[in-house]
Amino acid sequence: MKIYRFAVVLCLFFLSCDQKSKVEKEVEEIPVDIKVERFDKAFFETKPEDLAKIKKQYPFFFPAGNDDSVWLQKMQEPIWREVYDEVQKKYSNFEPVREEFNTLFQHVKYYFPKTKIPKVITVIGEMDYTAKAIYADSLVIVSLELYLGKDHKFYEFPNYLKQNFEEKQIMPDVVSSFSYRNISNSVDKSLVSQMIFEGKQLYAKDLLLPNYTDADKIGYTPEQIKWCEENEAYMWRYFLENEMLYSVDPKLTTRFIAPAPFSKFFLEIDNDSPGRVGAWIGWQMVRSYMKNNSNVSLAELFKIEPKEIFEKSKYKPKK
Repeated sequence: MKIYRFAVVLCLFFLSCDQKSKVEKEVEEIPVDIKVERFDKAFFETKPEDLAKIKKQYPFFFPAGNDDSVWLQKMQEPIWREVYDEVQKKYSNFEPVREEFNTLFQHVKYYFPKTKIPKVITVIGEMDYTAKAIYADSLVIVSLELYLGKDHKFYEFPNYLKQNFEEKQIMPDVVSSFSYRNISNSVDKSLVSQMIFEGKQLYAKDLLLPNYTDADKIGYTPEQIKWCEENEAYMWRYFLENEMLYSVDPKLTTRFIAPAPFSKFFLEIDNDSPGRVGAWIGWQMVRSYMKNNSNVSLAELFKIEPKEIFEKSKYKPKK
């Protein structure tokens, strides 16, 4: 009997591998050729007297109401020139990143065939960590000054933010932006609804970034992923016993969903926990739902109400 069970498990394993390779082979056949424009280089290498030319070429980067002196100052200010130099050191050759974009959007086209292939424009922004990479239909805008490496001298941010200022976070950030634009909003503002909303965009990374680790997808360290896995049942029991799942208290968003150095159980475990554990739990719920509803496409998942996903997920953490 043991030999029989082993044979069944082995067959299922190879069947799963064959299925995955079949999808990836189909993905590889999708023609995608991402075009990249280095606005960061164009801007800082433009002579002041030629500012009008670059404004005409990229009008969306020059909002009305700002005097030309603002742009001329940024072009010539020493600190921004230093930022530009550091970006060029890191990204003098952008081809490896462009190839990553090609692979990403092959997957996007596979799961969302009607999606336009965007143009990628690199910029040097204002160190706004809330807008590192923006997907906007026909454009993807990447602020390269926020992908220089977590230990870069420019960064005076807390560690939980800096740990994601790495090149490997560009694609996960793009998928987050893409997902947030495409996931249907729900009138349900409960904690469990927010968990599942976040879980949907994280599950999208499972399919769109299949070669990335879970840590890279959510922006955790490997140790933080391990902590969540080891404490999953405990966290779930905490939410249930404190009747938090259906609560609409906005403080719960800050405690368990929003980026933070740690989650706020108000217990001794807080300092060991990563932020956003509610999003991580939501991810496991969505994974469970998709495992039990394999006929649902990613595009359909984006439109399903959180309550239905929760009820049909049969989510049960391992003890």
